[in-house]
Amino acid sequence: MGPSPEGNRPSADEALARLVDGNRRFLRGEARSAAFRRETLADLAKAQQPYATILGCSDSRVPPEWVFDTGLGELFVVRVAGNILSPEIAGSMQYAGSYLQTPLFVVLGHEGCGAVGAALATKHNGEQFRSRVQLLLDSVVPGLPDLDAGLPPEERLSRAVESNVRWTVRRILDSPEGQARLAEGRMKVIGAVYEIETGRVRLLPADEPT
Repeated sequence: MGPSPEGNRPSADEALARLVDGNRRFLRGEARSAAFRRETLADLAKAQQPYATILGCSDSRVPPEWVFDTGLGELFVVRVAGNILSPEIAGSMQYAGSYLQTPLFVVLGHEGCGAVGAALATKHNGEQFRSRVQLLLDSVVPGLPDLDAGLPPEERLSRAVESNVRWTVRRILDSPEGQARLAEGRMKVIGAVYEIETGRVRLLPADEPT
């Protein structure tokens, strides 16, 4: 990795518009060609200047570069099961904000997330998993709501996925680094959920209650 060069950067809103447009192309089956000229690769070898940072789940069905139809060098992607904010992940996010200066941060969860489902089993049923897996799930549990046991399982999981995304967004915004970047007026953090069955990325309203 290397710091990005100075130059014209899109605003957070412009970066978000690019992602939204890319997902629309993906949905229409009109994704851009993945072919790159040697000159493009040579330029990217000098420095990177991504316009958005994506914190997403490791699920193999949710590659951000594909679902947002982006090319090499456009996204700084951090992926971990359950899109959690561990110290290591937070360090990568801080690097993106401080050195790459990406204006937009997206926490991307997805429907049917296995990590969130397992965390629900831990929270509500006391189920325990293998040691290192459980450590990861314990990072998800605090962001899960107390859900009505009478809700259908799919709805319970869907609500938990959204709550987990919002929990991570709040943690980023409440961090000293997040507060500093917000005060400078050059960063936006949003939550989103990828619908595996449709391919649509659904943005979560910032003011929606958890």
